[in-house]
Amino acid sequence: MRTTMPLNGNAPDQGLIFNIQKFSLHDGPGIRTTVFMKGCPLRCEWCCNPESVKIHPEIMLFDMRCIKCGQCIAACPKGAITIVDEKKIINWEKCDQCQKCAEVCPSGGIETIGKYISCDELVKEIEKDRQFYNSSGGGVTFSGGEPLLQWEFVLAMLKRCKAKNIHTCLDTTGYASWEILEKIIPYVDLVLYDIKHLDADCHRERTVVDNQLILENLAKVVQKTMVWLRIPLIPGYNDSRDHLKKVGKFASALGVAKISLLPYHCWGEQKYDQLGRVYSAKGVLPPGEEDMEKYKEYLRGIGVVVAIGR
Repeated sequence: MRTTMPLNGNAPDQGLIFNIQKFSLHDGPGIRTTVFMKGCPLRCEWCCNPESVKIHPEIMLFDMRCIKCGQCIAACPKGAITIVDEKKIINWEKCDQCQKCAEVCPSGGIETIGKYISCDELVKEIEKDRQFYNSSGGGVTFSGGEPLLQWEFVLAMLKRCKAKNIHTCLDTTGYASWEILEKIIPYVDLVLYDIKHLDADCHRERTVVDNQLILENLAKVVQKTMVWLRIPLIPGYNDSRDHLKKVGKFASALGVAKISLLPYHCWGEQKYDQLGRVYSAKGVLPPGEEDMEKYKEYLRGIGVVVAIGR
Protein backbone atom coordinates (compact mmCIF):
# COMPACT_ATOMS: atom_id res chain seq x y z
CA MET A 1 0.00 0.00 0.00
CA ARG A 2 1.35 3.40 -0.95
CA THR A 3 2.03 5.92 1.77
CA THR A 4 1.61 9.57 0.81
CA MET A 5 2.44 12.78 2.56
CA PRO A 6 -0.47 15.04 3.49
CA LEU A 7 -0.79 18.46 1.88
CA ASN A 8 0.19 20.49 4.88
CA GLY A 9 3.20 22.35 6.22
CA ASN A 10 4.39 25.04 8.56
CA ALA A 11 3.56 28.74 8.43
CA PRO A 12 4.88 30.14 5.12
CA ASP A 13 6.77 33.00 6.79
CA GLN A 14 8.82 30.84 9.19
CA GLY A 15 10.86 27.68 8.73
CA LEU A 16 12.87 25.31 10.93
CA ILE A 17 16.46 24.91 9.71
CA PHE A 18 19.53 23.24 11.20
CA ASN A 19 22.28 24.75 9.08
CA ILE A 20 23.11 27.32 6.42
CA GLN A 21 26.20 26.23 4.52
CA LYS A 22 28.06 28.95 2.67
CA PHE A 23 30.37 28.40 -0.32
CA SER A 24 28.84 25.00 -1.03
CA LEU A 25 30.28 23.32 -4.14
CA HIS A 26 28.41 20.02 -4.21
CA ASP A 27 24.72 20.98 -4.12
CA GLY A 28 24.22 22.17 -7.68
CA PRO A 29 26.17 24.31 -10.16
CA GLY A 30 28.57 27.04 -9.10
CA ILE A 31 29.08 28.42 -5.62
CA ARG A 32 25.93 28.03 -3.56
CA THR A 33 24.31 28.71 -0.24
CA THR A 34 22.68 25.51 0.97
CA VAL A 35 19.82 25.83 3.43
CA PHE A 36 19.28 22.62 5.38
CA MET A 37 15.67 22.24 6.46
CA LYS A 38 14.85 20.08 9.49
CA GLY A 39 12.57 17.05 9.25
CA CYS A 40 12.50 13.97 7.00
CA PRO A 41 9.92 11.19 6.46
CA LEU A 42 12.63 8.70 5.47
CA ARG A 43 14.86 6.84 7.91
CA CYS A 44 17.85 5.90 5.75
CA GLU A 45 20.22 3.72 7.77
CA TRP A 46 23.29 5.49 6.39
CA CYS A 47 22.04 9.07 6.86
CA CYS A 48 25.01 11.35 7.52
CA ASN A 49 22.83 14.10 8.97
CA PRO A 50 20.75 12.39 11.67
CA GLU A 51 20.13 15.79 13.23
CA SER A 52 18.01 16.55 10.15
CA VAL A 53 15.43 13.81 10.72
CA LYS A 54 13.18 15.09 13.50
CA ILE A 55 11.02 18.09 12.73
CA HIS A 56 11.58 19.86 16.03
CA PRO A 57 14.61 21.38 17.79
CA GLU A 58 16.67 18.86 19.79
CA ILE A 59 19.79 18.78 21.90
CA MET A 60 23.14 17.49 20.67
CA LEU A 61 26.24 16.79 22.77
CA PHE A 62 29.73 18.15 22.07
CA ASP A 63 31.84 16.50 24.76
CA MET A 64 35.11 18.14 23.73
CA ARG A 65 33.65 21.53 24.69
CA CYS A 66 32.26 20.42 28.07
CA ILE A 67 33.95 22.11 31.07
CA LYS A 68 32.14 19.94 33.66
CA CYS A 69 30.58 22.97 35.35
CA GLY A 70 27.40 21.07 36.24
CA GLN A 71 25.00 23.83 35.18
CA CYS A 72 23.19 21.46 32.81
CA ILE A 73 22.64 18.97 35.65
CA ALA A 74 21.04 21.64 37.82
CA ALA A 75 18.88 22.92 34.97
CA CYS A 76 17.47 19.55 33.85
CA PRO A 77 13.95 19.14 35.37
CA LYS A 78 13.95 15.40 34.59
CA GLY A 79 17.26 14.57 36.26
CA ALA A 80 18.42 13.07 32.99
CA ILE A 81 22.02 14.36 33.10
CA THR A 82 24.90 13.04 35.19
CA ILE A 83 28.70 13.22 35.03
CA VAL A 84 30.45 9.87 35.49
CA ASP A 85 34.24 9.55 35.35
CA GLU A 86 34.55 13.06 33.90
CA LYS A 87 32.07 12.21 31.13
CA LYS A 88 28.63 13.71 30.71
CA ILE A 89 25.90 11.06 30.45
CA ILE A 90 22.33 11.71 29.31
CA ASN A 91 19.50 9.29 29.98
CA TRP A 92 17.77 9.79 26.66
CA GLU A 93 14.65 7.96 27.82
CA LYS A 94 14.14 10.60 30.51
CA CYS A 95 15.05 13.56 28.29
CA ASP A 96 11.99 15.41 26.96
CA GLN A 97 13.99 17.84 24.79
CA CYS A 98 13.04 20.89 26.86
CA GLN A 99 16.37 22.55 25.84
CA LYS A 100 16.97 23.99 29.33
CA CYS A 101 20.40 22.35 29.55
CA ALA A 102 21.47 23.95 26.28
CA GLU A 103 20.20 27.34 27.43
CA VAL A 104 22.51 27.40 30.46
CA CYS A 105 25.58 25.66 28.98
CA PRO A 106 28.38 28.28 28.86
CA SER A 107 30.77 26.33 26.60
CA GLY A 108 28.59 24.79 23.88
CA GLY A 109 28.93 21.30 25.38
CA ILE A 110 25.20 20.93 24.77
CA GLU A 111 23.59 22.76 21.88
CA THR A 112 20.09 23.08 20.47
CA ILE A 113 20.00 21.87 16.87
CA GLY A 114 17.25 23.50 14.86
CA LYS A 115 16.19 27.12 14.86
CA TYR A 116 13.22 28.98 13.43
CA ILE A 117 13.96 31.64 10.85
CA SER A 118 11.75 34.06 8.95
CA CYS A 119 11.72 34.54 5.20
CA ASP A 120 13.08 38.06 5.61
CA GLU A 121 16.01 36.87 7.74
CA LEU A 122 16.86 34.02 5.37
CA VAL A 123 16.65 36.15 2.24
CA LYS A 124 19.11 38.63 3.78
CA GLU A 125 21.50 35.78 4.58
CA ILE A 126 21.26 34.33 1.08
CA GLU A 127 21.78 37.70 -0.60
CA LYS A 128 25.09 38.20 1.22
CA ASP A 129 26.71 35.83 -1.28
CA ARG A 130 25.12 37.19 -4.46
CA GLN A 131 28.51 38.18 -5.90
CA PHE A 132 29.63 34.53 -5.72
CA TYR A 133 26.44 33.35 -7.42
CA ASN A 134 26.87 35.87 -10.22
CA SER A 135 30.54 35.04 -10.85
CA SER A 136 30.17 31.24 -10.69
CA GLY A 137 26.67 30.50 -11.97
CA GLY A 138 25.63 29.47 -8.47
CA GLY A 139 22.62 30.21 -6.28
CA VAL A 140 20.66 28.79 -3.39
CA THR A 141 19.84 25.14 -2.68
CA PHE A 142 17.13 23.99 -0.29
CA SER A 143 18.10 20.64 1.19
CA GLY A 144 17.44 18.67 4.36
CA GLY A 145 16.20 16.48 5.77
CA GLU A 146 13.40 16.71 3.29
CA PRO A 147 12.55 20.32 2.41
CA LEU A 148 9.10 19.34 1.14
CA LEU A 149 8.01 18.61 4.71
CA GLN A 150 8.08 22.40 5.15
CA TRP A 151 6.80 23.07 1.65
CA GLU A 152 4.90 26.29 2.41
CA PHE A 153 8.02 27.99 3.77
CA VAL A 154 10.20 26.61 0.98
CA LEU A 155 7.70 27.78 -1.64
CA ALA A 156 7.66 31.26 -0.14
CA MET A 157 11.46 31.34 -0.17
CA LEU A 158 11.71 30.07 -3.74
CA LYS A 159 9.36 32.80 -4.91
CA ARG A 160 11.44 35.44 -3.11
CA CYS A 161 14.68 34.11 -4.60
CA LYS A 162 13.30 33.91 -8.13
CA ALA A 163 12.02 37.49 -7.84
CA LYS A 164 15.63 38.48 -7.10
CA ASN A 165 16.97 36.44 -10.06
CA ILE A 166 18.80 33.96 -7.82
CA HIS A 167 19.24 30.47 -9.29
CA THR A 168 17.21 27.97 -7.24
CA CYS A 169 17.80 24.30 -6.57
CA LEU A 170 15.75 21.74 -4.63
CA ASP A 171 17.50 18.71 -3.13
CA THR A 172 14.71 16.21 -2.46
CA THR A 173 13.73 12.58 -1.99
CA GLY A 174 10.55 13.29 -3.94
CA TYR A 175 8.50 11.80 -1.11
CA ALA A 176 5.56 14.21 -1.09
CA SER A 177 2.20 14.48 -2.80
CA TRP A 178 2.29 15.62 -6.42
CA GLU A 179 -0.02 18.46 -5.37
CA ILE A 180 2.85 19.87 -3.31
CA LEU A 181 5.52 19.33 -5.96
CA GLU A 182 3.32 20.89 -8.62
CA LYS A 183 3.21 24.10 -6.58
CA ILE A 184 6.98 24.09 -5.95
CA ILE A 185 8.48 23.13 -9.34
CA PRO A 186 7.64 26.34 -11.30
CA TYR A 187 10.06 28.19 -9.01
CA VAL A 188 12.90 25.64 -9.20
CA ASP A 189 15.66 25.83 -11.82
CA LEU A 190 17.20 22.47 -10.93
CA VAL A 191 16.08 19.46 -8.90
CA LEU A 192 18.61 17.17 -7.24
CA TYR A 193 16.46 14.05 -6.97
CA ASP A 194 17.63 11.22 -4.71
CA ILE A 195 17.09 7.60 -5.70
CA LYS A 196 18.09 4.99 -3.15
CA HIS A 197 16.83 1.80 -4.84
CA LEU A 198 14.48 0.88 -7.67
CA ASP A 199 13.15 -2.22 -5.91
CA ALA A 200 10.23 -1.34 -3.62
CA ASP A 201 11.02 -3.95 -0.95
CA CYS A 202 14.71 -3.04 -0.81
CA HIS A 203 13.83 0.63 -0.60
CA ARG A 204 11.36 0.10 2.25
CA GLU A 205 13.75 -2.18 4.14
CA ARG A 206 16.46 0.47 4.51
CA THR A 207 14.45 3.72 4.45
CA VAL A 208 11.07 2.62 5.99
CA VAL A 209 9.06 4.13 3.12
CA ASP A 210 7.85 2.77 -0.22
CA ASN A 211 9.38 4.15 -3.43
CA GLN A 212 6.29 4.08 -5.69
CA LEU A 213 5.39 7.70 -4.99
CA ILE A 214 9.04 8.74 -5.40
CA LEU A 215 9.35 7.13 -8.84
CA GLU A 216 5.97 8.43 -10.01
CA ASN A 217 6.89 11.96 -9.00
CA LEU A 218 10.28 11.72 -10.69
CA ALA A 219 8.64 10.92 -14.03
CA LYS A 220 6.50 14.06 -13.66
CA VAL A 221 9.23 16.38 -12.39
CA VAL A 222 11.50 15.56 -15.35
CA GLN A 223 8.79 16.92 -17.64
CA LYS A 224 8.75 20.25 -15.77
CA THR A 225 12.36 21.20 -15.05
CA MET A 226 15.99 20.02 -15.17
CA VAL A 227 16.81 17.01 -12.96
CA TRP A 228 20.10 15.62 -11.74
CA LEU A 229 19.48 12.14 -10.39
CA ARG A 230 21.51 11.47 -7.25
CA ILE A 231 22.39 7.95 -6.12
CA PRO A 232 23.98 7.52 -2.69
CA LEU A 233 26.06 4.38 -3.30
CA ILE A 234 25.84 2.02 -0.32
CA PRO A 235 28.10 -1.05 -0.63
CA GLY A 236 26.13 -4.27 -0.63
CA TYR A 237 22.82 -2.47 -1.03
CA ASN A 238 22.49 -0.60 -4.32
CA ASP A 239 25.96 -0.78 -5.91
CA SER A 240 25.61 -3.95 -7.99
CA ARG A 241 26.27 -3.73 -11.70
CA ASP A 242 22.78 -5.04 -12.42
CA HIS A 243 21.06 -2.42 -10.28
CA LEU A 244 23.15 0.45 -11.61
CA LYS A 245 22.38 -0.55 -15.19
CA LYS A 246 18.69 -0.59 -14.37
CA VAL A 247 18.97 2.87 -12.85
CA GLY A 248 20.88 4.11 -15.89
CA LYS A 249 18.27 2.79 -18.33
CA PHE A 250 15.48 4.17 -16.17
CA ALA A 251 17.12 7.62 -16.05
CA SER A 252 17.87 7.59 -19.77
CA ALA A 253 14.28 6.73 -20.64
CA LEU A 254 12.99 9.61 -18.51
CA GLY A 255 15.44 12.13 -19.96
CA VAL A 256 17.33 12.94 -16.76
CA ALA A 257 20.09 15.48 -17.48
CA LYS A 258 22.75 13.82 -15.33
CA ILE A 259 23.35 11.07 -12.78
CA SER A 260 25.42 11.99 -9.74
CA LEU A 261 27.07 9.13 -7.83
CA LEU A 262 27.53 9.95 -4.15
CA PRO A 263 29.91 7.54 -2.39
CA TYR A 264 28.81 6.33 1.04
CA HIS A 265 30.86 7.74 3.90
CA CYS A 266 30.68 7.32 7.66
CA TRP A 267 31.59 10.90 8.63
CA GLY A 268 28.26 11.33 10.40
CA GLU A 269 28.56 8.22 12.59
CA GLN A 270 29.67 10.17 15.68
CA LYS A 271 26.55 12.33 15.48
CA TYR A 272 24.37 9.37 16.43
CA ASP A 273 26.05 9.10 19.82
CA GLN A 274 25.75 12.85 20.24
CA LEU A 275 21.98 12.55 19.68
CA GLY A 276 21.52 9.38 21.73
CA ARG A 277 20.78 7.16 18.72
CA VAL A 278 22.18 3.98 17.19
CA TYR A 279 24.02 4.02 13.86
CA SER A 280 22.54 1.12 11.88
CA ALA A 281 25.12 1.18 9.07
CA LYS A 282 28.06 0.56 11.40
CA GLY A 283 30.72 -1.59 9.72
CA VAL A 284 29.84 -0.61 6.14
CA LEU A 285 33.06 0.38 4.36
CA PRO A 286 33.08 3.35 1.96
CA PRO A 287 33.75 2.52 -1.71
CA GLY A 288 37.23 3.34 -2.99
CA GLU A 289 38.11 5.56 -5.93
CA GLU A 290 38.54 2.54 -8.21
CA ASP A 291 35.09 1.29 -7.24
CA MET A 292 33.54 4.67 -8.02
CA GLU A 293 35.20 4.81 -11.43
CA LYS A 294 33.91 1.30 -12.13
CA TYR A 295 30.36 2.33 -11.23
CA LYS A 296 30.73 5.40 -13.42
CA GLU A 297 31.76 3.27 -16.39
CA TYR A 298 28.75 0.96 -15.90
CA LEU A 299 26.48 3.94 -16.41
CA ARG A 300 28.48 5.62 -19.14
CA GLY A 301 28.12 2.43 -21.16
CA ILE A 302 24.39 3.07 -21.24
CA GLY A 303 24.95 6.54 -22.65
CA VAL A 304 24.02 8.73 -19.69
CA VAL A 305 25.99 11.69 -18.35
CA VAL A 306 27.61 10.69 -15.04
CA ALA A 307 29.51 12.59 -12.36
CA ILE A 308 31.02 11.53 -9.04
CA GLY A 309 30.35 13.55 -5.93
CA ARG A 310 28.11 16.32 -7.31
